[in-house]
Amino acid sequence: MTLLELRTFWGNRPLIGAAVGALIQDETGRVLLQRRGDDGLWGEPGGALEPGEDFLTGARRELMEETGLVCPDLALMPLPDGLQSGPELFHRYPNGHEIYIVGMRARGTLPASALDHARPDDSGETLELRWFPLDSLPPLSNNANRQSLSVLRAQAGLPPLPLLPYPPAPPAGNHLMDLRRLVGSRPLFAPGANVLVTDGQNRLLLLRHGGTGKWTVPGGSLEPGESFEECARRELFEETELNAERLEPLEMFCGPQYRFTYPHGDTVDNVSVLYRAHGVTGTLTPQEGEVLEVGWFGVHELPEDRELSGTLIQDNLKVWTGGQSA
Repeated sequence: MTLLELRTFWGNRPLIGAAVGALIQDETGRVLLQRRGDDGLWGEPGGALEPGEDFLTGARRELMEETGLVCPDLALMPLPDGLQSGPELFHRYPNGHEIYIVGMRARGTLPASALDHARPDDSGETLELRWFPLDSLPPLSNNANRQSLSVLRAQAGLPPLPLLPYPPAPPAGNHLMDLRRLVGSRPLFAPGANVLVTDGQNRLLLLRHGGTGKWTVPGGSLEPGESFEECARRELFEETELNAERLEPLEMFCGPQYRFTYPHGDTVDNVSVLYRAHGVTGTLTPQEGEVLEVGWFGVHELPEDRELSGTLIQDNLKVWTGGQSA
């Protein structure tokens, strides 16, 4: 379901919005910004993903809709600079809708003359387009834009932009379950994080999940205001009572191939960051009811794909096995 469809059930209360921003620079390093139709302030082209869409496809679509431009070298930024999440990315739109933006940033280049051919669509989202030097930016719409431009500024040796005030994150609950009670089993975006944990023998920790009976890695879904890393830490501890000194982001997984339907019929479009845990401490204690069994598996001992909890986990494991052979 789209965010607008969810609003008919959820009202103005905070939702987690999987979104992408497109950072386009010209040959002098200036960044392309749009003056937004909703608040009259400036930001990079971008917006919410459509169901089943991956981040790069979303970035190309949003760039076309909001500028009429095609950027041939547009690509997702590497992690961690490419990631967006956290309580500071709260935004309240002029119509009262509240959101926590999570997702990715894409980056590309176009000549300054490309702006002569810009043709935004007729939705009213874009009032004006202009190139701006990174050290002379206009009033920006929200903290997602401020953070994105701070990434570019850091790479240019400039200080970060100050963030706008934001409210504390809501108390932890079960956001996805709350939505399910209202919308049933229809597809929902499920931003979250998974964690690769290995032991001293370089074996990977897998958990047999109570809801699917399949093997998975520690992980789960974000709560509103939670960053991807905070989600990874929380889920790791909840499911195993293990802690990690450091979590290294490896890869973002998003797209139609990561749609998953649970045995009871609920469908999710996974938007998941995979982390590698370093400096793991604690005593492995499976979460009662959630985890049926734990196991440590070497590279050549992993369960078959049919025993794993969907394409997301299969591809998580390919990242790990690829790293072992590198």
